[in-house]
Amino acid sequence: MLRRSADYKTTLTAAEFRPPFAVVDLDAFDANAADLLRRAGGVPLRMASKSVRCRALGDRALAAGFRGVLAFTVPEARWLAAHGHEDIVVAYPAADPGEIPAAVTLMVDAVEQIDAIAAGTKVCLDVDAGWWPLGGRAKIGVKRSPVRAPEQAAALARAALERGLVVDGVMAYEAKIAGVGDAPASKLRGAAVRAMQRRSASELLARRAAVVAAVREVVPDLRFVNGGGTGSVELTAADPSVTEVAAGSGLFAPSLFDAYTSFTPRPAAFFVLPVVRKASRESATVLGGGYIASGAGGRDRLPVPVRPAGLRLDRQEGAGEVQTPLLGPGAAGLRIGDRVWFRHAKAGELCERFAELHLLRDEPGGRDRPDLPRRGAVFPMSRARGA
Repeated sequence: MLRRSADYKTTLTAAEFRPPFAVVDLDAFDANAADLLRRAGGVPLRMASKSVRCRALGDRALAAGFRGVLAFTVPEARWLAAHGHEDIVVAYPAADPGEIPAAVTLMVDAVEQIDAIAAGTKVCLDVDAGWWPLGGRAKIGVKRSPVRAPEQAAALARAALERGLVVDGVMAYEAKIAGVGDAPASKLRGAAVRAMQRRSASELLARRAAVVAAVREVVPDLRFVNGGGTGSVELTAADPSVTEVAAGSGLFAPSLFDAYTSFTPRPAAFFVLPVVRKASRESATVLGGGYIASGAGGRDRLPVPVRPAGLRLDRQEGAGEVQTPLLGPGAAGLRIGDRVWFRHAKAGELCERFAELHLLRDEPGGRDRPDLPRRGAVFPMSRARGA
């Protein structure tokens, strides 16, 4: 994550930054934070830092009402603890975690992981939230924890206690609901996704309650039960066995969230590329742009050009390592040196390409502006440089 700048008082023009660069609209970010908190209905939200990856923005979400951090890695968790954060859960297991600060809880789903952790360390049990229809002969969901049944979770809790660890929490992340949009381009696929999500949510509601009850028999003072993500906030928050919901991607609202019907976040994170070629009057080519999101390859993993309006990727070339051709009615008006604004398909992955985010907000008392700034428009900016 990145360090907060002192203030936002310096007025800069977009022309002063040479593309490529990345921008976060603070007005949209704040609106998304407020909406996530509203959707949670009073259930605490833990901020998923891997989807934000900027300390200034992570702190902003916490100041808005999020509680605690769901960290990406152990080194990040150590760094956050050294900078004053007191409730950090590492979302993924570590093979060799080393010394762990008191503020940090590690994720485990196997005895082999427990054996590598020093006595006295806090751990969270990661439980599989996938759906196994057809009598368990098929699985829908991500390949995460091997711990599924209540008795397995209770056995892992006992193993952790026997090795002198502190069992702090349970996590069950319903990725096939929180991370899969229910309104894809195909109406037939959308109907299938919604049916799957309804049935899997019903199964998980009963099983998660049974898992938590079994673990509480071993650990009566279990501190938290974590679940969900941006795409399932309302659903997960309504589960009586859950004490907190994780969320992070919804703060940036990347393009994958355009395929959800239950909420409509405001796009907040963008990257800007320069036009460097005009292969024809009807096209414009920007430098680079091949920022493909992780996961199974598909068009939904490509970045989306959003400004100026009327742009689309070339189906044959897509988003390229060295250049990205753009077509559509908006391409004809672009000239060499102009700038094109894009949305990434995912949230935190934008920071794998950019070590610096420019934080943008409206000028106090200034004129209303469009959702995206025009070329050369003036805005107060804050620079958050990578640590």
